[in-house]
Amino acid sequence: MTTTERQKSYTLEETGGPAAAAPETTTQRWTRYVAATIRLSLGWTFLWAFLDKTFALGHETGVDAKTGVVDYFGPAAWIHGGSPTAGFLGFATKGPLADFYGNLAGNAVVDWVFMIGLLGIGLALILGIGMRIAAVSGALMLVLMWSAVLPPANNLFMDDHLVYALVLGLITLLGAGRTWGFGTRWERIPFVQEHGWLK
Repeated sequence: MTTTERQKSYTLEETGGPAAAAPETTTQRWTRYVAATIRLSLGWTFLWAFLDKTFALGHETGVDAKTGVVDYFGPAAWIHGGSPTAGFLGFATKGPLADFYGNLAGNAVVDWVFMIGLLGIGLALILGIGMRIAAVSGALMLVLMWSAVLPPANNLFMDDHLVYALVLGLITLLGAGRTWGFGTRWERIPFVQEHGWLK
């Protein structure tokens, strides 16, 4: 037995083993529930954006700007050749980076990266797996979207994109994927244990 193993054994014996951990308090339990609810809400936000842009479900995609009529599953849908980035990047950007983003509007590679990002982040958050990757990539996407419309409409610099990015970091640190999700099982997979960035 190595010195480290003796120390671990002694510590477990001294403290009564892993089962001797303090019971969860009411505050801790509700923190888990609220964090999981926020995780699911943000996951649905990303996933819904993917579904709406893919199928033109009428929330933002497929709506005639003049008449308000929705053309469900119409030509605006990504599956029918519509570009999920053309509208926002082509017409809604403003500020110092507007020209840069405007040049990316409708680019097929940008469309694919954006849509795969929405789907991947949304599914990871809904399932509670790969939270670290989802948080980093989601925060990056949100910061890029924030930087496309500067300054924000209602503040000098802060808006919901930055707040959501911070919240993604917070729920990941709180382990929100383990409550009402598959985070605990995911983290037990040997490959995930060997590569902590996958947790």
